[in-house]
Amino acid sequence: MRIQTVILALAVLFSSMAARPAQEKKDYLSDTEADKIREATTPSAKMIWFVTFADDRIAKLKYSLAHPTTDRRRAEQLNALINAYTGCIDDAADVIDVARERQQDIRVGLKALAARAKEHLAYLQELQKSGAEVESYKETLDDAVEATQDALTDAEKAAKDISAPVRRKQ
Repeated sequence: MRIQTVILALAVLFSSMAARPAQEKKDYLSDTEADKIREATTPSAKMIWFVTFADDRIAKLKYSLAHPTTDRRRAEQLNALINAYTGCIDDAADVIDVARERQQDIRVGLKALAARAKEHLAYLQELQKSGAEVESYKETLDDAVEATQDALTDAEKAAKDISAPVRRKQ
């Protein structure tokens, strides 16, 4: 009886380990996008991919707002786009933290993040003021603005902390 219990416990343990994916895919990324992030070899490359995906979400949001429909799920779709954008920006900021801990060079990624996030922030703040249907996505939009501001702050801090390599006179 005891051996059967041990065997059963081991079987459950192994089956739960096998069912777990090697790396969780973010729910706001497509399979192709998740593959690109996984395959990126440097933190800067990952940051650039996340910024690129954030650009895509902003472009889709602009398109959706420019083409109003009577779809019952419109508010849900707009909120999903804004949440996906926020996820991309948050993950780009997370890469900054990890790269700084590991003392990796992220200058190129920081420049890309800072440049694009400033543009995104301006657009999002304009939506807060005079966006179409803003009441249906106001909370999500506020979160996106805050995440973008936080990412910009993190990028600025990291850029100040990262010093240029020392060049010795010869």
